[in-house]
Amino acid sequence: MVTVEVDPVRVESRLAAGELRCPSCPDGVLAGWGFARSRRVMGLADPVRPRRSRCRGCAVTHVLLPVSLLLRRAYSAELIWAVLKAKAAGEGHRRIATAVGIPGCTVRRWLRVLGRRAEAVRQWFLSVAVSAGVDVSIPAATGTPLGDVVAAVGAARSAVVSRFGVGLALGAVTAVAVAVACSGARLLSPGWPTVRCSTGATPFGP
Repeated sequence: MVTVEVDPVRVESRLAAGELRCPSCPDGVLAGWGFARSRRVMGLADPVRPRRSRCRGCAVTHVLLPVSLLLRRAYSAELIWAVLKAKAAGEGHRRIATAVGIPGCTVRRWLRVLGRRAEAVRQWFLSVAVSAGVDVSIPAATGTPLGDVVAAVGAARSAVVSRFGVGLALGAVTAVAVAVACSGARLLSPGWPTVRCSTGATPFGP
């Protein structure tokens, strides 16, 4: 699976130009290889039918997943991010579920998954911030695990914008786009992140 921009025209253009690299081999270039099945995603107006690709070198196939989605989730990344931000702000899962129109058991499951690995995820995004930015300020602790994750994603987003600007190949650099792209769309997937990342930076207080 490869994360790409939402605009299908831009995806086709980059495929035709050989601009999408294969994550399975060092020199591979992806070419078009049909489409994945169409599906409805809550939070998006139109059905999504991701492009499929095949490496011209190793012949491995990859789904090109828009940055508006997380892997194997039937809800948009924006909707999931709104749930995580609401929890970071102190809301309970039942109130969040009612506000966004998602079953309470689904909201609770997302929060439990991220809550169990919040520190590893926080470190992952802080490592992104340190790698992308210059003189990055590490956010102070918020007092909650998910609050710290949201703050770390915000730091990563600020570092990416300061270095590359507000628009990249994947589109506008928003916090949710950074959360999806820098996790490989696996923010809520089993086994992610695979390693605990060290920020290599001295914490910076308020």
